[in-house]
Amino acid sequence: GLDFYERLVDELLKNQIEPYLCLFHYDLPQALHEKGGWPNRDTASAFADYAGVVTGRLSDRVRVIMTHNEPWVSAMAGYGNGEHAPGKRNPLLMFRALHHIFLSHGLAAEAIRAAAKGPVKVGITLNLNPVHPATPSPKDIAAAERMDTFLNRIQLDPLIKGTTPLQEFGIGRWISRKFIQPGDLEKMRNLDLLGVNYYTRTVARHDPRVPVMAFNQVQPEGSEYSDMWEIYPEGMYEILARVWKDYLEGDLSAPELMVTENGVPVPDKVEDGRVHDPRRIRYLGDHLRQVRRAMDDGVPVKGYFHWSFMDNFEWAHGYAKRFGLVYVDYQTQARIVKDSGHWFARVIEENGLEG
Repeated sequence: GLDFYERLVDELLKNQIEPYLCLFHYDLPQALHEKGGWPNRDTASAFADYAGVVTGRLSDRVRVIMTHNEPWVSAMAGYGNGEHAPGKRNPLLMFRALHHIFLSHGLAAEAIRAAAKGPVKVGITLNLNPVHPATPSPKDIAAAERMDTFLNRIQLDPLIKGTTPLQEFGIGRWISRKFIQPGDLEKMRNLDLLGVNYYTRTVARHDPRVPVMAFNQVQPEGSEYSDMWEIYPEGMYEILARVWKDYLEGDLSAPELMVTENGVPVPDKVEDGRVHDPRRIRYLGDHLRQVRRAMDDGVPVKGYFHWSFMDNFEWAHGYAKRFGLVYVDYQTQARIVKDSGHWFARVIEENGLEG
């Protein structure tokens, strides 16, 4: 595995592409799952060992190492709602898993810095959504605040502030006492680069049938949708501005800020040897303009990554959802650069877009 990634890094550098390495993207080894997976605290230490080994092999060429992609999804979808492996449905396991993933980030950051052969930035990527109330009613506004805590603050507070909103309310304090040990939160605050993965917003409505949280997610009427979610470009600006204002502005030790994922699934098909995907081009243009808007308002966004370079395995969705700029024929493995890929190449070459 390490030999493969050495060859990949060398090929990227040969083509003047800077590699950003991500150590964990939902792929926990089976042996660690059988020992309890992320709810087991020992997994955090195993992850740090792994981070040190990878850093020792690649840090002479790699300058940015992201520890985790979307810890919230690993914990929620893996241990909360059962959508991803290992398919558990247990709220306590979910919160334990999330805490240990964040702890593993802190331990891995220490291991990376100890093993690095040169200057390396340590980062993490978080799935973050602005949360809006479904109506102006006080109950929906309160539901949106709870949803924001459950989705955004539960990730940002530990990594940036060294605190957790779990300790702000009764059942959360009871839950957190079962796995948060002294020094854990301080150890998590070890970050040079914060990646924001943005796809859509969340709209919350009060729902007394949902235990403890009392909210659910709704789809607003009159909005445009992909085949997975609402298309809401303004949310890109909102979440970048919020993270900057609430967490980073004025802190001289704050991490850099980047967009590390943004994209849309489109039912692409080949026509006369081409793949025409105007919806993706429009989506990307609209979202890039919102990134520019944030920058114009003083948010220092350092970069933008599209998800993804080519069509690939999309976890619970398998190969059914195509996000790529490059079309992949899964039967023949043939690749075709989509219209969006040619468009994005021009955006990169010109370092901007019109309008």
